[in-house]
Amino acid sequence: MFVVTVSFQITSGGVEKFLTAVLENARQSKQTEPGCLQFDVCTDPSLPDTVFLYEVYTSKAAFEAHRNTEHFITFNAAVATLVASKSAQTFSEVHQ
Repeated sequence: MFVVTVSFQITSGGVEKFLTAVLENARQSKQTEPGCLQFDVCTDPSLPDTVFLYEVYTSKAAFEAHRNTEHFITFNAAVATLVASKSAQTFSEVHQ
């Protein structure tokens, strides 16, 4: 399992357009990528310009494949001017 979390700070007035694009990216990821197990788009009313993503893939390779899909490339281009900053982290499952 490979987990990706991303926190986006969205430019003023850009949240609605960003959410439209990211929700479409999430929908296509879940529907067309066998390696995408979960793709949650989260917001917090107390942080109106912040969007948090929680994504789960079967492997790091599945995540890299996601980054090369047409829908991700389209999403990334569509939101480029809407993102003030972003912070991403990745996690792998720990086996005992």
